[in-house]
Amino acid sequence: MSTPSLSGGMGAFSGFTRLCKGLAVVLIGGHIVVQLLPVAVTYLALIPARTIPFVWNLITSGYIEQSIHGVVVSTLGLLFIGKLLEPVWGSREFLKFIFVVNFLTSICIFITAIALYYITRKETYLYMPLSGFHGVLSGFLVGIKQMIPDQELPLLKIKAKWLPSLSLLLSIAISFWTAESATYLPILIFGTYMSWIYLRYWQRKPETKLKGDPSEDFAFSTFFPEFLRPVIDPVASIFHRMLCGRYEASNESQGYTVGGTTLPGSDPIEASRRRERGARALEERLAAERLGAAKGTEELGRDATENV
Repeated sequence: MSTPSLSGGMGAFSGFTRLCKGLAVVLIGGHIVVQLLPVAVTYLALIPARTIPFVWNLITSGYIEQSIHGVVVSTLGLLFIGKLLEPVWGSREFLKFIFVVNFLTSICIFITAIALYYITRKETYLYMPLSGFHGVLSGFLVGIKQMIPDQELPLLKIKAKWLPSLSLLLSIAISFWTAESATYLPILIFGTYMSWIYLRYWQRKPETKLKGDPSEDFAFSTFFPEFLRPVIDPVASIFHRMLCGRYEASNESQGYTVGGTTLPGSDPIEASRRRERGARALEERLAAERLGAAKGTEELGRDATENV
């Protein structure tokens, strides 16, 4: 009697990249360390009052999950979303994205905690251990929004471009009923914003030698409902001019826009190509998983016939 093969039925749980598997080991290992040695949280998590001299926690805190549900969600999110993003971005760019978003998120949280302490004089903001990979997970959703914005998710029946906004809205709603919201909500908010900053202005495109994605479909106001965009756009443009003057000068000299006029070969074309690559990668992944599931069903049917 032969044993039924389940490899085809497990298609959704295969195809994980080597880099994502390695990072998953880091997340699980970090969780085990803080469970076996609770004192390790003092050195690895972000505790604003101890960041100086323990400055390395600006880096390590993003890879330390203190709860079991946190490590499960982060690991699964990394594996499943990573196998969609990494093939399109490339392993080096994917790892760079994770490192930069994690680091910038930690810096923003550190500054915010210090500011809140001086405003409220509550030492809780200084000694609360903050850590977790969920800032990068929210950044992955921004990457999906950029890559396949109009792709409709089969189960949720919503377009991918709304994933970051809905994730933040749900997290903010939940925060009104949970006392632990201060430990995760700032990480989600800053993770989303820092990932948008990185993809919007800094991500380098090897095929075009340009940086970022200045397309209108990826503007900051696209995270909000359309009726709010006339209010969001003027505010966003102020910060855009303050923070991104060098970026615009650099890209104008290389061929993005001059005086608001799109030049030949500029980013709207590249943005369209990127979305096409993302959609194609998703379709290929889904097709491979459907094929694997079909083969698994055939093998199970054949094995059942043989057993009879």
